[in-house]
Amino acid sequence: MELIIPRWIAPVVPRGVVLEGHAVLVEGRRISAIAPHAQARAAWPQARVTELAGHLLVPGFVNLHTHVPMTLLRGAGDDMPLGAWLRERIWPLEARLVSPGFVADGAVLACAEMLRGGITCFNDMYFHPEEVAAAALDMGMRAAVGIIVMEFATGYGSGPGDYIRKGLELRDRLRDEKRIGFTLAPHAPYTVSDDSFRRVAALAAELGLPVQCHVHETADEITESLAAHGRRPLRRLADLGLLGPEFLAIHAVHLDEADVALLAQHGASVAHCPHSNLKLASGIAPTARLLAAGIEVGIGTDGAASNNRLDLLSEARTAALLAKGASGDATVWPAHQSLHAMTLAGARALGMEASIGSIEPGKLADLVAVDLGEPWLQPVFDPVAHLVNAAGREQVTDVWIDGEAVVRSRQLVLERAHERFAESQARGRVWHTRVVETLPTGDPFKGN
Repeated sequence: MELIIPRWIAPVVPRGVVLEGHAVLVEGRRISAIAPHAQARAAWPQARVTELAGHLLVPGFVNLHTHVPMTLLRGAGDDMPLGAWLRERIWPLEARLVSPGFVADGAVLACAEMLRGGITCFNDMYFHPEEVAAAALDMGMRAAVGIIVMEFATGYGSGPGDYIRKGLELRDRLRDEKRIGFTLAPHAPYTVSDDSFRRVAALAAELGLPVQCHVHETADEITESLAAHGRRPLRRLADLGLLGPEFLAIHAVHLDEADVALLAQHGASVAHCPHSNLKLASGIAPTARLLAAGIEVGIGTDGAASNNRLDLLSEARTAALLAKGASGDATVWPAHQSLHAMTLAGARALGMEASIGSIEPGKLADLVAVDLGEPWLQPVFDPVAHLVNAAGREQVTDVWIDGEAVVRSRQLVLERAHERFAESQARGRVWHTRVVETLPTGDPFKGN
């Protein structure tokens, strides 16, 4: 039993509320009560007390879209548009380097980075998902692991049937792991056939799994879909039975009014990845229009190869600024919307809203403490606005997942997490050398 006593609590539910002078009681894996400081101390004198003067306590952040093993490719494809980035840099590197060891080390390093920034849950899409799940468990994180689907063979699988079989077998093996969930993860409309999409739709209905898919990321994607299928990608997915409340549209940058209406009609969610979209010059997602249509918008970092940080606080700040600038409306995407997007919106998109995403009695105790008491953050008029507009991941001091402290005083506390991080950090230098050696002679990156 632990009594956490911050200065402020932003519970997310009810929307817009900030509690001052309240404490959160954690018993086992769950939040059991929220009460004023004095009342809480008197009611539970036996509880371990964690005092966090000057701190804001918020729900754990949900990174709604990432490729955690690509941490080992951070900076290996800068200043390139998406098509060239994929074809000329990322896919050739992955073909030569991706292995269970590569995925394991990249995932561990990513988990450590995310934990230090307050991310308690991430939604991943990558090869060798068994290694991603193992890394998350050892690092103490919560993860939704993607069962990838694409038409071409890789070192991980021979094609869509093989990818699905391996993913479902992994899901069966890990069904008792409370911190690991699964999604169906067809990569994108340009890498997945109609038949495979139909199979994904059938599996989603049968198993009750969310479906995540990169969609409408670039203007070229729309043009190519019209030429190949006579329809825009979202219309094609709707016709194939993919759209519904369980569908997560990743990026959703190039949307016309009909696209927005389709997403709203089917109750789908969007994973907004502003830094990746800006870096790859893919465009700016119309988040103000999405919110106005009642569409749930969460935030993802994408992978470190296209960002290059797994930092949800910086993503949230950029998301808010882009929404205001693109819409011409300074009232769009206020601070509490950013906090909602980082927490409950992501949880809803993954079907986890009953368990995480807000600070409410009965929910799992995924919590983050952010120090707003530092001199360069004074004065604090609105702690949630300060969280989004002034603070950064360096102000995250303490993190709990399932009521278990995984970060205290800015340090990882789980012994196994320390061990795996040290091992992967040492091997990371070897992977860096291999990345450089893998590039063809004459590649401009090779000399950097």
